[in-house]
Amino acid sequence: MSNQKTILQEIVTESAEETIAFGRTLAELLTAPKLVLLRGDLGAGKTTLVKGIAAAFEAAAEEDVTSPTFTLIHEYRGPRANLYHIDLYRIDTQRELDTLALDDLRAEDSILLIEWGEKFSRFVRERDVEILLEREGENGRRIRVSG
Repeated sequence: MSNQKTILQEIVTESAEETIAFGRTLAELLTAPKLVLLRGDLGAGKTTLVKGIAAAFEAAAEEDVTSPTFTLIHEYRGPRANLYHIDLYRIDTQRELDTLALDDLRAEDSILLIEWGEKFSRFVRERDVEILLEREGENGRRIRVSG
């Protein structure tokens, strides 16, 4: 698989609500199994986007989706897919990564949504979809979905 990216969608949202709403529209694109890289600086809106994705999959209510910064993995089980929201911000070595046993989460009905996955070249190679969030102005976010 080449590392060429094809931009599938690009949008600018002006609020958290719009970012969540856009996340809801991604369910069709993110049918399981998928490995998704969520890229963007701290506070770019990655978890906000996941709120919409999880809601669209009926895996969690928006308000129940929180950042997995300290727990590292949050699991949301839905009727069509199990979503794993993973945060590798505090994971620096392959050994630390191995302790998470992420390969055990990969299944036909699983979608791995990985924040800071680009720290490990393996995920850059293996990703099915990449979603980049960038700040644009005070509340705006440019969201680029590529495959």
